[in-house]
Order: sequence, then C-alpha cells, then structure tokens
Amino acid sequence: MNIFRNTLAVIVGLGIAGLIITLGIRVFPQWVTFEAFAPFEHWQRFLFSMKDDQAFFGFLLFISGLGTTVGGVVTAVIVKYAKVAYAILIGFIMLFIAMLDVIIFPYHPTFYKISIFLTFFPFSWIGGKIVEVIYERNKKKRIADKMNNKS
Repeated sequence: MNIFRNTLAVIVGLGIAGLIITLGIRVFPQWVTFEAFAPFEHWQRFLFSMKDDQAFFGFLLFISGLGTTVGGVVTAVIVKYAKVAYAILIGFIMLFIAMLDVIIFPYHPTFYKISIFLTFFPFSWIGGKIVEVIYERNKKKRIADKMNNKS
C-alpha cells in the first residue's frame, strides 16, 4: 500500500509542479506565441522566440522554483515516511527534465543552464522541510495537550 501511495504522491507532485510552471509561462500575454494551453506542445518554437529575452528565463527559474516547492509540499503531505526525501525526488526529476530541455533545445542562456542546478534541489528541499516542520509542531502540540490534560 505504501508503494502505491508513494508513487501517487510523486505523480501528483510532478503534475502540480508542471501545472504551476505552465500557468506561470502563460501569465504574461506578450510571451504567449502559441494557441494551445500547454506551451510544451510548441516548446522549440517558443524557446526560439524567447532566446534573447533574459527576463523570461529569469522568470522561468523563479516559477520553476515555486512549482518545485509546491510540488514538494504536496508530495511530502501525501507520503507517510521520508517526507523530505520524496520532496527532493521531485526536485531531482524536475532537474532531469530541465537538463533534457537544455540538451535538446539550444536556445537557453548560460545563466539559466547553470542556475537550474541551484534551483530545483534547494526549492524541493524547502518544500519537504516546510511539511516536516509543520508535522513536528503538530506532534509536539498533541503531546503537550496530552500532558496538560493528564494533570
């Protein structure tokens, strides 16, 4: 049962991270050079049209970090044990996808290629730590409440 739950958590976390990145790309109408909802259907043409826009790639890093954090939080909430480890797994998978993107499509600026390594792991780790801290606080609060009720 845990394998199913953990697999579902990773899939849901990746889906949410991808959705946040997709919605983030669509935020600015001047960047939308395609008709479909998902920019990834026309990714090569889209990246070619954005290759000289440094602000777009900076925003893409930001929105990728945000998406990875939220995906890590959702994954950590769903899994039962090793919450931070599964959140970091989301960061690893997203980093792998970003590396494939950089390898396949040569339109990314150098700062983006370097910064993806500094974005995905730390932000997914933060997502896992957020959930871990909240769960630990709730656990300590429950223990304190039990101790106070006994006296």
